[in-house]
Amino acid sequence: MLSPGSAQDEQPTSRKVTMRATVIHGAGDVRVEDVPDPKLQAPTDAIVRVLRSCICGSDLWPYGSMDSSPEGERIGHEFLGVVEETGSDVSGLNSGDVVVAPFVWADNSCDFCQEGLQTSCRHGGMWGMGGVDGGQGEAVRVPQAQGTLVKLGVGEDHELLPSLLTLSDVFPTGHHCAVTAGVTPRTSVTVIGDGAVGLSAVLAAKRLGAEQIVLMGRHDDRTELGREFGATDVVPERGEEGIQKVRDLTGGDGTHRVLECVGTRPALEMGLGVARAGGVVSRVGAPQYEDAPFGFGPFFRNITLTGGVAPARAYIDELLPEVLDGKIQPGQVFNHTVDIEGVPDGYRAMSDREALKVLVKP
Repeated sequence: MLSPGSAQDEQPTSRKVTMRATVIHGAGDVRVEDVPDPKLQAPTDAIVRVLRSCICGSDLWPYGSMDSSPEGERIGHEFLGVVEETGSDVSGLNSGDVVVAPFVWADNSCDFCQEGLQTSCRHGGMWGMGGVDGGQGEAVRVPQAQGTLVKLGVGEDHELLPSLLTLSDVFPTGHHCAVTAGVTPRTSVTVIGDGAVGLSAVLAAKRLGAEQIVLMGRHDDRTELGREFGATDVVPERGEEGIQKVRDLTGGDGTHRVLECVGTRPALEMGLGVARAGGVVSRVGAPQYEDAPFGFGPFFRNITLTGGVAPARAYIDELLPEVLDGKIQPGQVFNHTVDIEGVPDGYRAMSDREALKVLVKP
């Protein structure tokens, strides 16, 4: 990876000195502050002006538990925008291109990237870390821009921008859950969690041909959208009661595939409980536990546990055409919109379950 300061031959542009961006200072303490406007630091960089970003469910974990930090940390990892400037080593991207950024940046050429595991890129990293901008701001310096950014071929005000934004994280994460679980037209599916990732997993399972999709969720507005996305049954009960309900719906056996989209130990326990013998449980909810309840019971029933962080970049090319032609509309998960100054209230709304997923229009 090239070191900062090695950019050459870029055309100078007239840019602001500062911009507005989201900074988290601790639990419940999200602020919008003036930060340095991004500049090219390496010839593989690009500068992207953000058109849309959003708040992720995983952003709520630090919002609920982060220790106080006077200097704060940049936050946000889902965004799309317009290319404003590119480094001398970047090809295939031009000023004015509307692009989406996966939730990690990567060169898309190392051995891990070529295996479809851009989240383990040897030259990649995370937004908001190591001097890289977070996505919840007015602009972002994008390292490894040629391998990271995907051109969308639409205008800056296209009506599909919300659905296209989901390609940065939430929809590929739901898709990853369904793919790693092995969802096919011959498998029944349980999705645990009616958050944006869970609903995206319902949509992904339907897209892959599943005919029975049981959604475990208890928020009526969300489960209604889940039915629109393809859920055939809704189970609001939790714990043993919920497990029994799913088994009642599946002849006592449970489902072939389980998509765990919450990240808590009780959610995983339910997932193992509703899995059919020989089934697969895929988890994509960021785990909030270290010890998984995967003892002799799941072992004896030949349950497979899989999942992990979704390599969104590996899936975008496959999913993009169906979003562009309107065949799938994952952007329906956004039910609340704020401008950049409204981001702190967006966090509060999601934390208080007033909003499913918040769209940010800087």
